[in-house]
Amino acid sequence: MRCPQCGERNTQVKDSRPSEDDTVVRRRRECLECEARFTTFERIQLRELIVVKRSGKRFPFDREKLVRSISIATRKRDVDMKTIERLVDEITRCLEKRAEEEIPTEHIGLLVMETLKGVDDVSFVRFASVYHDFKGTDDFSRFLANLPLEGDD
Repeated sequence: MRCPQCGERNTQVKDSRPSEDDTVVRRRRECLECEARFTTFERIQLRELIVVKRSGKRFPFDREKLVRSISIATRKRDVDMKTIERLVDEITRCLEKRAEEEIPTEHIGLLVMETLKGVDDVSFVRFASVYHDFKGTDDFSRFLANLPLEGDD
């Protein structure tokens, strides 16, 4: 592990703690060269996932990109970072359990919307507006009109 301050590779783990659900280990490290302290996180990765864009281009799955997207959708809402991390863990586990290693972006977007809908309606609509590339208020109106009402089955 490289020190983020000086780039030295020689670091030492000072403390390790599992997360609440035992899926992540948080490690406090110290650089033996400059004595800077920093935190790293270790997660289980079942397998390498490939995201397939609409254009057909393929990229490795990037968990941090998912965190950023959900953070933007939940900005200024009552959704804390711990909840966002839990949602991303949930989505990632769901993707890793799929039989296919290549996952279309459409599938990821639908999973995110489904997950956000259960957490915060405004964040759900914000994410949907980017995912569906809304151009104006008519797009919002059509989208909202097609949503099932609470209690509808």
